[in-house]
Amino acid sequence: MKKNFIICGIFGWCIEILWTAFEKFRRRDMKLIGNTSIWMFPIYGMASLFAPIYRFIRNDNILVRGIVYMMSIFTAEYATGYLLCKHNMCPWDYSRCKYNIKGLIRLDYAPLWFFIGLIFEKIVNLKEH
Repeated sequence: MKKNFIICGIFGWCIEILWTAFEKFRRRDMKLIGNTSIWMFPIYGMASLFAPIYRFIRNDNILVRGIVYMMSIFTAEYATGYLLCKHNMCPWDYSRCKYNIKGLIRLDYAPLWFFIGLIFEKIVNLKEH
């Protein structure tokens, strides 16, 4: 599980850097500087917990599995964001976004988390395939 934690943390950092660089591209900032926070490594690393979850839902269809992962990510994002905000250390603030919940999660990211969850599923179960 430690190996999966590290792989998920690094993968999460990479997709966040690409995502934030893509946001810069949409704003016509051609420097394409992507960024993340050191706090995001353990948060993304928690996706390693998808391995035991997968054992319970592996026979379910992709829609069910994607929704389970999406809800897990939303729960983790809300809980970790809440804890980090308590200490003024949260690296994200969605309060200006249209579909936010207390500035901690964005409901319009549901499709993104659905697919990212399925990618994490593949990452943490590589040895089983």
